[in-house]
Amino acid sequence: MQSTQSSMQFVYMLRLASKNLLRHRLRSLLTMAGIAVAIVSFGLLRTVVDSWYAGAELGSAGRLITRSEASLSFRLPVTHADRIRRVPGVSAVTWANWFGGVYIDEKHFFPQYAIDAASYFGLYPEYVIAPDQLSAFQRERRAVIVGRKLANKNGWQLGDSVALRGTVYPGTWNFVIRGIYTGADDKTDEGLFLMHWQYLNERVKAILPSMADSVGIFIVGLHNSNDSAEVSAAIDSVFRNSLAETRTETQKAFQLGFIAMVDTILVAIKTVAYVVVLIIMAVMANTMAMAARERTREYATLKALGFGNDFVWKLILAESLTLSLAGGLFGMLLTFPVSDAFFQATRDLFVVFQVEPETMALQFASSLLIGICAGIAPAINSTRLVIVDGLRAVT
Repeated sequence: MQSTQSSMQFVYMLRLASKNLLRHRLRSLLTMAGIAVAIVSFGLLRTVVDSWYAGAELGSAGRLITRSEASLSFRLPVTHADRIRRVPGVSAVTWANWFGGVYIDEKHFFPQYAIDAASYFGLYPEYVIAPDQLSAFQRERRAVIVGRKLANKNGWQLGDSVALRGTVYPGTWNFVIRGIYTGADDKTDEGLFLMHWQYLNERVKAILPSMADSVGIFIVGLHNSNDSAEVSAAIDSVFRNSLAETRTETQKAFQLGFIAMVDTILVAIKTVAYVVVLIIMAVMANTMAMAARERTREYATLKALGFGNDFVWKLILAESLTLSLAGGLFGMLLTFPVSDAFFQATRDLFVVFQVEPETMALQFASSLLIGICAGIAPAINSTRLVIVDGLRAVT
């Protein structure tokens, strides 16, 4: 019997809270819209941060990256490749070098690497390319292979000529597209521009001899991915105390090193995400305080009719939670189309961009927190309300 009465009281309380929200429709709608915008912003900013780290998670466990111990800006002799191949546990070695050219202008940025045409794609099976296109690329020095996403963005087709203005390597560099690769799945980066390292090296010997016969990184394949730590240590020991010492790490660790360079920015983005929630919490608290002041006489009347303090403060909290959760759930639903639109506009920056379940859980928790924090002060004040003073209140 008592359980039935409690259920009826709960239903009545929700109905009354909903009717209270409809008394000032515009104010309620604007508050819900503000909460929805805050929740969408929170989810989008969290997804941006998650996506930066997701790119590193895609690194293959069966590949190591060997670079200069001093810095990425220092190159390694290409002859290191032969010595790395002889290290036990190594199955294959290739290399790549950052090019850094400008296509049209700086706004048309895309990653450009000079690679060893004979060995590179053997270590990257996720880059799917037709055999005839790969053969055409390998035969021609000025040939390049580009990702499908990059080709679609710039309207490139097979046989098109592409001119890049060198920054690291001065001069105008002309290339011909002989292959377009696609990703084995939707998490593969299809935005790369891959050229011949041999072609680059030939021209560098003429214009910058000191930079010739050197590469930025070596990519090392493993027989067993579980041996990554031992093989990394073995490679670095080969070149210890030499003029070109190395640092070898997993591809994931290498990519996380790049993310660490912008770690402060990512922390700032996270901070902004939580600040947005705090701001809307303050706005919502003001809305609930206004509503509570307007209904002082109503709360006093409820008490005079025999409703206790617990009913009144629960009614205020129910109204606050209904408003915040309605806006929050709407914001959570909007997060998906907004994230898709954002990803379409910034596909060059992210390989993966998806809203994680953890982000959805945090959005819901934020909505709940906003409702509780906004309603708690008016709820506490309602328990201190004296019936006589409440009935005399002017609202």
